[in-house]
Amino acid sequence: MKWELLLAFLGYLGFMIWFGWWVSRNTKGGDDFLLGGRNLPFFLTLGTTVATMVGTGSSMGAVGFAYLNGWAGMIYGLGGACGILLLAKVFAPVREHQFMTMSEEVSYYVGAHPIVKNTIAVFIFIASIGWLGAHILGGGMYLAWLTGLSPFSAKLIIALGFSIYVVIGGYVAVVWTDSIQAVVLFVGFFLLAGVALYEVGGVAEMASAQPVLNQSFLSLDKVGVLPGLSLFFAVLVGVLVAPSFRQRIYSGKHVKSIRQSFYTSGGLYLLFAIVPAIIGMAAFKLNPDLENSAFSFPYMAMELLPFGLAALVIIAGLSATISSASSDAIAAVSVLIRDLYCLVFNRMPHANEVVMLSRFGLVLTIGIALLLALLTNDVIGYITNMIATLMSGLCVSVLFGHFWSRFNWQGVMTALFVSLLVSFAIVLTPDWLAYWNNPIIPATTISAILAAVVTLLTPVQTRTSMEALAILKAQREEMQHD
Repeated sequence: MKWELLLAFLGYLGFMIWFGWWVSRNTKGGDDFLLGGRNLPFFLTLGTTVATMVGTGSSMGAVGFAYLNGWAGMIYGLGGACGILLLAKVFAPVREHQFMTMSEEVSYYVGAHPIVKNTIAVFIFIASIGWLGAHILGGGMYLAWLTGLSPFSAKLIIALGFSIYVVIGGYVAVVWTDSIQAVVLFVGFFLLAGVALYEVGGVAEMASAQPVLNQSFLSLDKVGVLPGLSLFFAVLVGVLVAPSFRQRIYSGKHVKSIRQSFYTSGGLYLLFAIVPAIIGMAAFKLNPDLENSAFSFPYMAMELLPFGLAALVIIAGLSATISSASSDAIAAVSVLIRDLYCLVFNRMPHANEVVMLSRFGLVLTIGIALLLALLTNDVIGYITNMIATLMSGLCVSVLFGHFWSRFNWQGVMTALFVSLLVSFAIVLTPDWLAYWNNPIIPATTISAILAAVVTLLTPVQTRTSMEALAILKAQREEMQHD
């Protein structure tokens, strides 16, 4: 059965590769390859957003977390849903400014300052590699457990699987394959949750099998209020400032369709939040002695379903990882080509170079992420610590820049590096890490306070918003014309 599962998954990957090529065969220029021509309709934005949200944290992390901590498995979904709803409400209108990367957006808030744009680009590229590594890690662990492959081979298959169709087809391939995978993963997850509830005798029976501490509201008596809040805010911040979700805004057809797709995605994800908790808690009732809680999802599929349905559900779980990975890969290469190339070579790439350079950049980026994924096996810890370290300062910068006209480039730099230092201090101090669970709350709070102080003590930004937009537009046009 292990080899049959592997063959089924490889066949699914083969179809995704073919389909990605087919839908993107008319892709021509760099704007098409990196942003789908900035003309994505509602249904594609919805499909790719949902598929990106239901990623490694939901399939591997949240189900395993629920196996150990009961209803706390919902925290991941609640944080993600709040993040995407806030993103729709506050930031969807930035689509009108024609940004290509998040580093452009943040630099716009402070007068298109080059130091900010370049520094943000480095942070975003590293963060995207971090996200990619998490998806490769989670999917590889999952595939290795199911098939008996070595962890190295499994992670390599996951990385190669999504990288082929992304390299061939770019963003168009990503959004179309994501949309298909969104349907597959939703059907698979809800099917397994329904069967699991039936097998354990309903919600009451499933909950009664949990340890007493796990039966509290969101199991906060077990995980602790502060660690629970830390996980919630880590996921919320991760969605709010993730480059892959920003790219959905930049590539959407217009603000209305972006908002509609994000609001719908948020509603679906709120509904979905209970699904990993049910699967994990049902797995605990059926077998409280699993060697590794991270494998609760595939364990339930193999135990409860006939092979055909089990293969569908397992492919759904793997789809969650590869759809999110493909989105982060294309977000990373957009920053690499739009911002970092200019930083290194002091010019924008010519239009006829963009697609070739993007494909080379994708191979390089995914290769680095694969190397990182080979160094760890803790999915949730990897994700939450990476978010706090690289993205809490970015979150402060985006929110201050959007709502506070006085904010300047000195404030951005303060937010970025203070959050970095605070996060490192907490991660490297076991007692502090045990208290907070992850650094997101102190890193965001301290960086926001110091960024505000530095902004008030330094000169006001004199360049107007229109001037900043003109500078960024001129830079983009260098890349769009020979």
